[in-house]
Amino acid sequence: MDRRRLSRQELIRARRGDGFVGREGELSAFRANLARDPADPDFRFLHHLHGQGGVGKTSLAQRFEQMAREAGALTVYVDESVHSVPEAMAGISARLGRQGSPLKSFDKLLATYRERRHEAEAALAGPDEPGGEAPPSPGSMIIARAGVAGLGLIPGVGPFAGAVDSTQLARGTDRLRGRIGARLRNHDDVQLVLSPVEVLTPVFVRELGEAADTVPVLALFFDTYEATGPLLDTWLRDILFSDRYGPLAPNIMVTLSGRDALDRRCWADHLEHVTDVPLDAFTEAEARRYLAAKDITDPDTVDAILRLSGGLPVLVSTLAGSRPGAADAVDDPSDTAVERFLKWETDPVRREAALAAALPRHLDEDVYREAVDAEAADHFGWLRTLPFVSERGGRWQYHEVVRTAMLRLQRRRSPLEPQHRRAHHLVV
Repeated sequence: MDRRRLSRQELIRARRGDGFVGREGELSAFRANLARDPADPDFRFLHHLHGQGGVGKTSLAQRFEQMAREAGALTVYVDESVHSVPEAMAGISARLGRQGSPLKSFDKLLATYRERRHEAEAALAGPDEPGGEAPPSPGSMIIARAGVAGLGLIPGVGPFAGAVDSTQLARGTDRLRGRIGARLRNHDDVQLVLSPVEVLTPVFVRELGEAADTVPVLALFFDTYEATGPLLDTWLRDILFSDRYGPLAPNIMVTLSGRDALDRRCWADHLEHVTDVPLDAFTEAEARRYLAAKDITDPDTVDAILRLSGGLPVLVSTLAGSRPGAADAVDDPSDTAVERFLKWETDPVRREAALAAALPRHLDEDVYREAVDAEAADHFGWLRTLPFVSERGGRWQYHEVVRTAMLRLQRRRSPLEPQHRRAHHLVV
């Protein structure tokens, strides 16, 4: 396969990047860094984009990815759809494979891990030995409290590891040890199932370096890092700054993008190596350039959008999305941001559907139909075109800034409204 062949999703991100406006300083610095020799002391290998929802972190990360690819880099984009370290490694390997740089030994070991984990799950699900349940061993309690579920040992639990009772988890770990030890004769297989991160990562890092040897830069982008950081922080830190998993190729560059500052408990000793990229609202000049690029030049309309959006990129994009040609409703007395977001959508059925569909955190067509009135049931295709609605892992979700504002408006409405009751049931 041609290493430069792009997936449909990558092509979509690239097309969005072609119309990117603003953030000139950040783009210039990133472009200059791509041109440096990785051995140069000024080469920055770890970037952190952060800021409130709606400031354009994802858009900038995607633009960075496009720039890296244009400079000849291998690039991988990871979002919140990964729920464990093994999942993150698997996703990175799959994306590199599609670019013609497969991690063959890692993929083979990953396949073995999945097979042996399936056997381990079957062993753990079997009936208990007679004689009652013994208390968990001290070692299992330590492992449980360290969050072994978050490492992918027990599928489906990772994101909720903090809510799992550690004693119950430790008992499960003891049973798992005993049963897979009896079922799997190969000690290496036992270690692979019990400590997948420790076994998989050295192979992953070695082959990642081999892929990096073929290009100027190998760039990894971790978006929505406020969701994945608790799972990936320690693993990424150890890959970047320790020898725990072996040497890392010097031309591997990592970009983290999330709302929050990096967790100092994990990163405090390495902040000098982090290129901090705080993002805020557009400047007025940036917002005006963005609107001009969208062919919105009427002075009153531009002023109205600037005033109503506060320069927040997601809101500038939302208000510009219907390409208003005049600002005849600039003085609308409504005091809610939501009504202003939708001010150029004149169809009352669609306006109500947009509000109702904000209550479920994630949407597919079935959830959408449950949330909205019957007369809006066929408007899901329209909803997906709104600039604050994005697709993640086969489901759709509102940008959190817009969703929060819409939820506030919903709370002001009577909870007795049938639509509100129905959508509230979906949330609960």
